[in-house]
Amino acid sequence: MDILPFLFISFKLLFLFCELSDATETMSSSQYLTDGNTLVSKNGTFELGFFSPGSSKNRYLGIWYKKIPIQTVVWVANRVNPINDSSGLLMINSTGNLVLTSQNKTVVWSANLTIEVQSPVLAELLDSGNLVLRDEQVSNSETFLWQSFDYPSDTLLPEMKFGWDLKNGLERRLTAWKSPSDPSPGDLTWRMDLQGYPEPVMYKGSEKFYRSGPWNGLGFSGAEAMTSNPDFQFNMVSNEEELYYSFSATDKSLITRVVLNQTDYERQRPAWSEETQSWKVYSYVPRDYCDNYGTCGAYGYCITSKTPICQCLKGFKPKSGENLDWQGCVRNIPLNYSNQDGFVKFVGLKLPDAAHSWVNKTMNLNECREKCLGNSTCMAYTNSDIRGAGSGCAMWFGDLIDIRHIQDGGQDLHIRMSASELETEDNPKMKILVITSIAVAVVAGVLIVSYCIYKRRIHKRRTNTVENNMEMHQEREDLELPMLELATIAKATNNFSLSNKLGEGGFGAVYQGTLADGKEIAVKRLSNISGQGLNELKNEVLLIANLQHRNLVKLLGCCIEAEEKLLIYELMPNKSLDYFIFDQSRSKLLDWSKRFNIICGIARGLLYLHQDSRLRIIHRDLKASNVLLDHEMNPKISDFGLAKTFGGDQTEGNTKRLAGTYGYMAPEYASEGLFSVKSDVFSFGILLLEILIGVRNRGFYHPKSGLNLTGYAWKLWNEGKPMELIDSVLGESCNISEVIRCIHISLLCVQQYPVDRPTMSTVVVMLGSDSILPQPKQPGFLMDRNLLEPGLSSSDYGLMSKNEISISLLEAR
Repeated sequence: MDILPFLFISFKLLFLFCELSDATETMSSSQYLTDGNTLVSKNGTFELGFFSPGSSKNRYLGIWYKKIPIQTVVWVANRVNPINDSSGLLMINSTGNLVLTSQNKTVVWSANLTIEVQSPVLAELLDSGNLVLRDEQVSNSETFLWQSFDYPSDTLLPEMKFGWDLKNGLERRLTAWKSPSDPSPGDLTWRMDLQGYPEPVMYKGSEKFYRSGPWNGLGFSGAEAMTSNPDFQFNMVSNEEELYYSFSATDKSLITRVVLNQTDYERQRPAWSEETQSWKVYSYVPRDYCDNYGTCGAYGYCITSKTPICQCLKGFKPKSGENLDWQGCVRNIPLNYSNQDGFVKFVGLKLPDAAHSWVNKTMNLNECREKCLGNSTCMAYTNSDIRGAGSGCAMWFGDLIDIRHIQDGGQDLHIRMSASELETEDNPKMKILVITSIAVAVVAGVLIVSYCIYKRRIHKRRTNTVENNMEMHQEREDLELPMLELATIAKATNNFSLSNKLGEGGFGAVYQGTLADGKEIAVKRLSNISGQGLNELKNEVLLIANLQHRNLVKLLGCCIEAEEKLLIYELMPNKSLDYFIFDQSRSKLLDWSKRFNIICGIARGLLYLHQDSRLRIIHRDLKASNVLLDHEMNPKISDFGLAKTFGGDQTEGNTKRLAGTYGYMAPEYASEGLFSVKSDVFSFGILLLEILIGVRNRGFYHPKSGLNLTGYAWKLWNEGKPMELIDSVLGESCNISEVIRCIHISLLCVQQYPVDRPTMSTVVVMLGSDSILPQPKQPGFLMDRNLLEPGLSSSDYGLMSKNEISISLLEAR
């Protein structure tokens, strides 16, 4: 391993502290600190002054250990703005603010106090390593005007808070140095994720790099170094005002720190022992491949003692053939998504990624089980606190990702399984008996049985083909929709050749083909393991065959033969919208005029579905990958397998089985199964934001605010800075008024409550006029407690907005 980004380092002083120098630990408003002078904490533990790191000649203001032989810097003030000479000056200005200036009196760093202080201010370096500003008249108070502990660099010290001050919106995170000679922030950050079940997560750029697992009352579920550790005490505080982690050493003579390293330069130092007064690495992460985020994919777990290190959880099989191949696992037996399902207990695990989870501290484990079983999207549950007999409830939604086996520790996790899988799990003796009986029967009558099975399959295949074609024929009598033969489609697609494959989704693969008359087609081939089956195919055929609109994809025919279920569409040569807007190179091909045309086209297509078609149709799965582009980049909405139809004046419905894609689902649909034309409007608002910003809603977070896509857009809108949202590749092609109007419309579409969202007819009018728009209310990026369950605060619920995890089950018709 060539990177040690997260080091827990210990250094024990084996000598008595020398007598303190004449340096002082405080600086008043009438004093200043120049390059060459320092502040030293009262007991001589830490020193503040100017330094040059590594081979650099730049000067920085920082804090380091006073008595350790190798200068070890724990905090840097002017990380991004170095001084290139020795003219640095630290002082408290007339407003009580701590500022650092250079030779031309330019301010290169400031504590940025938000209030003007009237009384005299004192700067003090504490023995904890904390540089604080306090009122001179209350020097013994623990109340500070400002403290460096609130703005960490790459080091976490004992008693230092890592996490959030929720009351003031302050996040305390670590960011690695770029190199040993450059303390400016690198791309490696360590922060406390707030979504769902809070947990520390290390990011490399915008991608997750390592998780320690959520806090379980004793430690983080994936951090083995915390298990029964007598040298350290770990603490986690979570309430309405604060959410943070801290640690301390039980032996106060032990000097410890946690360091986030961008490179492996710590490894290059000699491995000094305590006897030689050196740093000793106590633990580090990632420790191995199993610590790398998502190594084994969904429902796979990583275990270093086995080969290969990726294994499928019991009840699952590799997604790609016989080998796991790092792509994750799928269920042996599909779920019923009902109370007929049950749970299997797995022990000794690092809990899955908690970004899409939910926590309630007052529930017991039985209540947690019933709550999870009653929600078809809940895939697992466990105690949120494992101390004693265990308490609290944590539930996971969507695929379970980034699980590893912990040799001596870990946590129990109850994972949802089908009733059939549970019967096999609960009756191993019966399983053995059945297998033995079958084996004997097969050996005794292999020829007769094989012949019977063969004849039965042939008969069944013919019967199914005839019945399905007859049924489809009856239902399409008035549709004028061709029923094509399988041989025709196979020939057109070169027998479904890989070279003809356009892509693949949860339903199966899509192939490009050419019919005998030269017409180009796209063939949607439903997979046998897909959640979509014959009902969904019929649903799509009967719906889309009746739809005629320039912004809806045209269905040319279908085929149900043998085991094949095929839909034949007109070919969209420019693939789907997500192929362009989320790619750094291809997104440049969509200037603003093209994007605005796509936005208006999608809006007109939805309006047709909601209002102008024979039946009122709710799409339920509108997203970038379901918007196809023709040769002129005109948008066409596709994939109606999950759509719902209404007649008369009906405008909304309810389902216990969700269908759609996390991230695009409206809050009332994700939480209660309520869907309406307004839930499609919400999905349109999310899609509109993606087109404007050029990033996926899935996994988006802003590195400074920690907000998701809608939260970030809402924040910039309220700050009067909407143009900061826009995709940088648009450049000068932007029509400023149109862009801002589209941002405004998107925020109206994603409002929390359906009644506040506009209809698509209103959206089309707003896009094509300059009329004054109403002010948007708070978006539905946080679940409202009244929308979910009485008696629980919104802080009890985690976001359930994972994008691109589609659920494609419909109610029985």
